[in-house]
Amino acid sequence: MYRRTFTVGLVALVSACGSREFESPRNLDDACALLRERPNYGRAMRRTERRWNVPVHVQMAIIHQESRFDGDIRPPFRYALGVIPMGRQSSAIGYSQALDGTWEEYQEAEGRPRARRTDIDDATDFMGWYMNLTLERNNIPLDDTRRQYLAYHEGHTGYARGSYNSKPWLLDVARRVEERAEMYRQQLERC
Repeated sequence: MYRRTFTVGLVALVSACGSREFESPRNLDDACALLRERPNYGRAMRRTERRWNVPVHVQMAIIHQESRFDGDIRPPFRYALGVIPMGRQSSAIGYSQALDGTWEEYQEAEGRPRARRTDIDDATDFMGWYMNLTLERNNIPLDDTRRQYLAYHEGHTGYARGSYNSKPWLLDVARRVEERAEMYRQQLERC
């Protein structure tokens, strides 16, 4: 009896420690269901909205596009000759898919050396910081999801140069992100 109780308790403990909410929520098309399943996501995004004035629905749509709310997602590996691993396609990681250099810039600027891209609070705060830089550098309103996403993807300098104009696939993605943001906005009004 003791052995069985110990085993069940150990399995429960390991399960609890291992569930850091890195897997995507079940329903990514329903903002209300998503936030009911992961209330800490809603708290993090509302804090970011209060601090940085980035609407929750804009944050949600961009996180959806970047990581599908998977906290430890990374870009795939590149392979030489189809079999020899050559490293990942980029240094992006986590909810926001922030690159190493941009993340380090955020950590230094905000005095947050312990911030982690795999933490939803840190990831949304980063997004608020970055989007405010986008407002400052590229004059893109915080509620303009499509253009904010293009600047998020291309970087401030790339956006200013119009690099996205030669990428029809990216313009299509940005349109879908904008549509998802509007869908989330309408859903959030009702929950």
